This record gives sequence, structure tokens and C-alpha cells, in this order.
Amino acid sequence: MSHDTYELKAESREQVGKGSARAVRREGKVPAVIYGDKQPPLAIALSYKDIFYKIHGGGFLTTVATIDVDGKKIQVLPKDYQLDPVKDFPMHVDFLRIGKNTEVNVNVPVHFINEEKSPGIKRGGVLNIVRHEVEFHCPANAIPEFIEIDLAGANIGDSIHISAVKLPAGVKPVISDRDFTIATIAGSAAMKPETEEAEAAPAAAEAGEEK
Repeated sequence: MSHDTYELKAESREQVGKGSARAVRREGKVPAVIYGDKQPPLAIALSYKDIFYKIHGGGFLTTVATIDVDGKKIQVLPKDYQLDPVKDFPMHVDFLRIGKNTEVNVNVPVHFINEEKSPGIKRGGVLNIVRHEVEFHCPANAIPEFIEIDLAGANIGDSIHISAVKLPAGVKPVISDRDFTIATIAGSAAMKPETEEAEAAPAAAEAGEEK
């Protein structure tokens, strides 16, 4: 499941536009908009400090949050944000209202486990990651924090496809017309030949017998 939910306090904004947004930033706040769920957009201003740490803390776009707007609590999912191109300061955030049956498309990170149990990597092969993230369609309240790829038993030349990943109920890849590749185990110049490894074992055994 996704990261733990959190709450942000916000103020509603009556005025919108570039001039209004600049004025909000001068006050040390970040302009934002809440939209969706068949309701009119709501312009708000958020604490700069709160948004900065949430954006740079990881999992921002996959974590459902509650925004307290002047006492009214609205459940949302961050959908997009803009950063200052030079200083990385948050400039604007878009939030999607989350209703009872809201479904969303989100990019979910890929995590790899058991690299030490992969024969291909043990021989000096390289894990070639084709997709660091995969886009899924899923219920807004059931977004996976990440998907996990088990590399145990993976050998040189093996490819790991999305069909090999166990997904939670209701979570489906947006790309549905093919079994796309997430990673491969590729050979490298430093790789040990299988014959060399096979020969090394009997030789070691013989040396032990001679002693």
C-alpha cells in the first residue's frame, strides 16, 4: 500500500491568476488548486515549508492526503507540481479530489530484491533496469507504494516482464496491449564463463584430496 496519509492546512483564495499567485508566494506560501470529483476547482494557499518537505520527502504523487481548507477537510491526491527551475522551490501544486470510487493513473517505483541470489549477477552479469517506474490504473485509496521484483534464480539473458509481478487487487498496468519488460540480466566483460566456474570446482576438490 501507499505511504501513510497526512494532513495539510490551507486557506482558500478568491483571486486566481499570475498576479495572485505571485502575491501568495511573497507571503511565503504556495498557490495550489483542488479539482475533480465533478466539483468546481478550488484555489488555495499552502504552507511553503509543509509542501517543500512533502515534495522532496518521496512518495508525494502516490500518497493520498487530507487538506483542511478553512475547517473543511477534503481528501486529495497530488497530481502535479511545478518547481523553480533554478532553486527547486515549489511554485504550484495541482490536487485531485478523491471521491468514494475515484480511480487514478499513477507512476509506481520498482524495487528489486534478492540480487545476491541471482546466478547471472553472481557471475558478473549486470541488472539492466528498463523501467524504474511503471504506470498503473488503480483505486485512489489503494495505490501501491512500490512493486517488487524478485531476482532469485535470474540468469544471464533473462528478462523480467510485468506478467511476472504479483499485483494487488484492482491494480492494472496502463499499458495493457503487451507484456512489457521491466528489467533484464545482461552479460558484461567482467563476467565469469560458466565453464571456468565448473572447472574450478573439481580442481579445488582435487587439491583438497592431495593434502
